[in-house]
Amino acid sequence: MPTYDDQNIFAKILRGEIPCFKVYEDAETLCFMDINPRTDGHCLVIPKTPCRNMLDASPAQLAACMRTVNKVSTACMQAFGADGISLMQFNEAAGGQEVFHLHFHIHPRHDGVPLRAPGQPGDMGAIKGHAEAINAALS
Repeated sequence: MPTYDDQNIFAKILRGEIPCFKVYEDAETLCFMDINPRTDGHCLVIPKTPCRNMLDASPAQLAACMRTVNKVSTACMQAFGADGISLMQFNEAAGGQEVFHLHFHIHPRHDGVPLRAPGQPGDMGAIKGHAEAINAALS
């Protein structure tokens, strides 16, 4: 498997080189909004330590991410009055991965509402508002 590239966009976010709309942070993970949201409230959970994806992640990295996924997903259900959550995670290019730092996509879902098309930039004001709604639900 290829090695971890510390110049990927999520590593740059972790170092503060690129801004993000933070949703939640603890000692081991960071959750922030996806700027190409496929649902309202689409956010990403990443470990703060380097790993390319699930295939090279340690059990501790995976466990930390899943604790945060659980916490933020529950908040998303409340913040968006969602009917469910879709959790997505991709590994390597053939598996659909585009950013090679382990990440989990949280999608608040509503019955009968499909995911939006991938790769479409969202409205930054709306994304900021969604982050604030999740933050409020976490409080």
